[in-house]
Amino acid sequence: MTRKRKKPPESYRERRYRKIPDANGLQFCQVKVRETDLHILAPLDVEEQATHLIVQYRTQLENYLARCPVFVEALAPLKDDPTAVPLVRDMLRAGLAADVGPMAAVAGVISEYVGRGLLKINGCTEVVVENGGDIFMQRRKDCTAAIFAGESPLSYRVGVRVPARDMPLGICTSSGTVGHSLSLGQADSVTVISPSTALADAAATRLGNEVSRGGDIGPALEIAAKIPGLAGVVIVVGEELGAWGQMELVAINNKYR
Repeated sequence: MTRKRKKPPESYRERRYRKIPDANGLQFCQVKVRETDLHILAPLDVEEQATHLIVQYRTQLENYLARCPVFVEALAPLKDDPTAVPLVRDMLRAGLAADVGPMAAVAGVISEYVGRGLLKINGCTEVVVENGGDIFMQRRKDCTAAIFAGESPLSYRVGVRVPARDMPLGICTSSGTVGHSLSLGQADSVTVISPSTALADAAATRLGNEVSRGGDIGPALEIAAKIPGLAGVVIVVGEELGAWGQMELVAINNKYR
């Protein structure tokens, strides 16, 4: 039986997690280009360069969508297209690996391509790019990523330790109870870690579709173990949590709730 859910508070819909002061010496900027809305941390002001990168990669994607309209609506994987640009091919491959449509990877792939582009700037040795809960991260020190799980009592109380040696990587979260993205499940959060941010995004969507109640956590983690390229998964449903992979979970305080 699917649980009934209250409408998330306004603060959640406004991406309250972005207001958490966790820059650790990095500068913050927010860059918006049409539907793309990025929260970026970097050691220098990268707003102008990030804007150019967003436009560049959005243009590549939009040109492909004009040529292949089925790409937008597909809820099942599409075959790889050797003629497509690398960004589109990453989305296609992520969809194939996770058994979802390629647009399930769009936020993650934009985060990663913008982030990698910013790392080519002289002096930009670290960067964190967040796009609606989908993060590309390159830091020189170990970090802890807090898990935002909406109204769950575990929200902001559990984090994932991310060693510097494992970066760059993607940390992506899907939710059936928070946000506007399509999810066929009711998980408060499904957080996936992978060297590929596109794959982390697509896998978070796939696994989120599998979870409607606490009893679904175990079977969803079994599916996660069969998706090549994933490093770890954390699923939260209400007061229940399950995890898989080579990662360290840490307890954190809940002062941001």
